[in-house]
Amino acid sequence: MGRTEPRQSGAGGLLAGAEGLLPDRHPQGDFFLSDIFDAIPKDDLASMEHPLFSLSTRPDRRILSYAHNGVRVEVTPSVKGLATIHDKDILIFCISQLMAALNAGRQVSRTLQLKAHDLLVATNRETSGDAYRRLREAFERLAGTRITTNIVTGESEITSGFGLIESWEIVRKTRGGRMVSVAVTLSEWLYQAVLGRSVLTLSRDYFRLRKPLERRIYELARKHCGRQDSWQISVETLLKKSGSASPRRVFRKMLRDMIAAQPLPDYALEERPGDIIRFSQKHEVVDPTQRPPVLSEEALEAARALMPGADVYALEAEWRAMWRRSGSPRLRKADAAFVGWVKKRLSD
Repeated sequence: MGRTEPRQSGAGGLLAGAEGLLPDRHPQGDFFLSDIFDAIPKDDLASMEHPLFSLSTRPDRRILSYAHNGVRVEVTPSVKGLATIHDKDILIFCISQLMAALNAGRQVSRTLQLKAHDLLVATNRETSGDAYRRLREAFERLAGTRITTNIVTGESEITSGFGLIESWEIVRKTRGGRMVSVAVTLSEWLYQAVLGRSVLTLSRDYFRLRKPLERRIYELARKHCGRQDSWQISVETLLKKSGSASPRRVFRKMLRDMIAAQPLPDYALEERPGDIIRFSQKHEVVDPTQRPPVLSEEALEAARALMPGADVYALEAEWRAMWRRSGSPRLRKADAAFVGWVKKRLSD
């Protein structure tokens, strides 16, 4: 039989239940019980866009600094090292549970109580004793890694430091010490992203990607390519956005290996002249005479300003679908047409 760990009322307002039972759910949602089977994987837009996680498979104690298009991020490790891209599975699981609950009209909370076994199974991990040990280490890195940024989530701009998770604790464990139930309190920053629905759906095959760079490149492809025909980016900018510590020539070689293997769910990669990498949808036949117009980053930024918290890439995909339905007309100023369409949506 498992036992309830002695706890104090604190992060998330959790209180120990009598006789080792879980506490009753408070009507205001002291905590959220993660009990949704087969929730669709969801990831937050900000961490998909910006490199917040280490791609190293060894303890990484560097301070990461990143600046791009006005966004500044500094990631500071604890003595345990930086949180890794594989540690992020915990956040994806939590986000997925909360979004499934929101879509079902359920009460949610920043503190989630979850079964460790469910988390391991949902993220395609082993359920051996060593897997539980690694899971505990992941919680420690997530709680210890600190971020300072001006990234906007929802309608709030966070300029102070915060952890990826605020706290965690083992609620119940076996006599042998293996965690059974865990309480996790997400950072206010991440929780607001969930409430603002600033998330995207991931392929379930994401968790089958074992190499850290493959996961990171998939995130960027999903964020920027979305459901449009293609997206291309220079190797230099992709290196910067990936957060890889590899020299450019080594990074380029890893990309070429990925191009040969094509491991990413949904997206194919190809190398183009000018040191450009092109991402395109797999299994999609596109009429070359009806390729949609390309939007600039300025147009996407204008859409973000008009609709804070919205997924501009989803808006772009919706606009492209409308463009095709209207007969794929030739546009002299695609940016202006897109921004005008966004403004019209606001007024409708």
